[in-house]
Amino acid sequence: MEVKKGPHLYGLIAEFKDEHEVVEAAKKITAEGYTKVDAYSPFPMHSIDSALKIWDPRIKWFIFFGGLCGCVFGFGLQCYISAVEYPLNIGGRPMISWPQFIPVTFECTILGAALTAVIGMMALNGLPQLYHPVFNVPGFERATKDGFFLYIEAKDPKFQLEKTKKFLEECKAAAVNVVEDERDDH
Repeated sequence: MEVKKGPHLYGLIAEFKDEHEVVEAAKKITAEGYTKVDAYSPFPMHSIDSALKIWDPRIKWFIFFGGLCGCVFGFGLQCYISAVEYPLNIGGRPMISWPQFIPVTFECTILGAALTAVIGMMALNGLPQLYHPVFNVPGFERATKDGFFLYIEAKDPKFQLEKTKKFLEECKAAAVNVVEDERDDH
């Protein structure tokens, strides 16, 4: 006989009326000590990053090393082609004439940094994420139109269902919903 599991508590999500309320609530939530918090809004809100303290310093190092690899690759490829694979001595010029290599080296640096920024951002954000339990919350589809949401994960050390729900209601949330994961692989 197979035992069927019920839904698993994943967290709480609070809906707010506008971007100012969600930013103020985010500041209160981080001041209270919650760390596993996420925000959903229909447009980018740069003030929410500082309110939730979600800046990840690793991305700038990924971009730096991606650009450095692009720079080394671009310059090295030109040196290899000009001096080893297809050397042409025209007018007694040197085989490795670095000033003419600068445009391609610069472009490879930018390409390496840009690709690393996109791939690094997606990896650090856990994208692509085709399913998340918050997608099942009634009204969450408004996050792409006119809804502003703050989500506190149940794995947060400070999370207690009733206490956290009351705290979100005190932060002037229009609605607070329980997020449940109905998949079997939680």
